[in-house]
Amino acid sequence: MNYNRIKKLQNEYGYLEMQALINSGTAWSMQGSIGREAMSLLECGACMLPKETYKDYYGNTIPSRDVLKKGTKGTYQNSKDFWTKVYEGEIYLENHETN
Repeated sequence: MNYNRIKKLQNEYGYLEMQALINSGTAWSMQGSIGREAMSLLECGACMLPKETYKDYYGNTIPSRDVLKKGTKGTYQNSKDFWTKVYEGEIYLENHETN
């Protein structure tokens, strides 16, 4: 499972828009429910943090995925593990392809 395959699966299952909000840092400046949803998707691995560090609305640092311990919330490895399980059928998601 590589980065491009993860992005394709995110698109197929309807997570690409939230990934874009996380990547741009916008998710942290929007209403609270968006930030909470982003955090939930980072925890399960459906989304990952970007390579850049951001500040949220309150000035808290949102770290880059590269500074976190491998496999923890928000890392590429956590996302890779999640999408591998989806691909192999261990996790079921409804298909919501946006294209």
